[in-house]
Amino acid sequence: MPSAAIIIPCRLESTRFPRKLLHPVRGKPLLLWVAERVAAQAPGLPLYFAVDHDLLAAPLRAAGFQTIMTDPRHASGTDRLAEANRTVRAAQVINVQADEPLVTGAQIRLLAALIAGPEPMATLATPFRTAADFLNPNQVKVVFAPAGGRALYFTRSPIPFARDRAGRVDDAWVCAHPCFKHLGLYAYHADLLERFSALPPGRYEQIEKLEQLRVLENGHSIAVGLTDEATIGVDTLEDAAKFEAWLS
Repeated sequence: MPSAAIIIPCRLESTRFPRKLLHPVRGKPLLLWVAERVAAQAPGLPLYFAVDHDLLAAPLRAAGFQTIMTDPRHASGTDRLAEANRTVRAAQVINVQADEPLVTGAQIRLLAALIAGPEPMATLATPFRTAADFLNPNQVKVVFAPAGGRALYFTRSPIPFARDRAGRVDDAWVCAHPCFKHLGLYAYHADLLERFSALPPGRYEQIEKLEQLRVLENGHSIAVGLTDEATIGVDTLEDAAKFEAWLS
């Protein structure tokens, strides 16, 4: 039984970008770019892929990666993680997203250090650099306590709100104030991960459509670590093109 392991939940179908994990980038599925990146960046941690279809498992297995077949009916990646960890049995689970091909070893090590502490869940944040990103509802914001780095709230709204400017901010204001973007990288103590799907959905979770709010609304703490390293999350065909351009 490993003390910590990386488990990457993988779902075949995607609403905004159908079958994006199989989308070829330079002739190789996006999922394999992620798998090779994580294996190279975090060689000391066991790595598993929690898949919901043989079409995802086949290229991973052919490349030598370990896969665990999970129920395709899961409502969330967190539920998929919990099912997979019943096989892996890790005390701490690090969740890297299957569509984040630029995750770094430093980010993974930071998550591992945070989840080795008392908080049952951990995640990462990075400073916003532009007002356009800060005001974009698809860029999730997090506010957290300066002492101890525990999350206070996650939201799609621009927070903190610049009251003296009636909310009208520019790049300089965003860079000068504590405005942080939430990165979709998580780590869990196994017991919280196992209980997550049984927790009642939160009021704010249902309004914001942010699953991590369920943890806060049910009285659990989330540790937040800071990183200055950029990532590219592939949610659209345009994002895939950005990643391919980055490779060049």
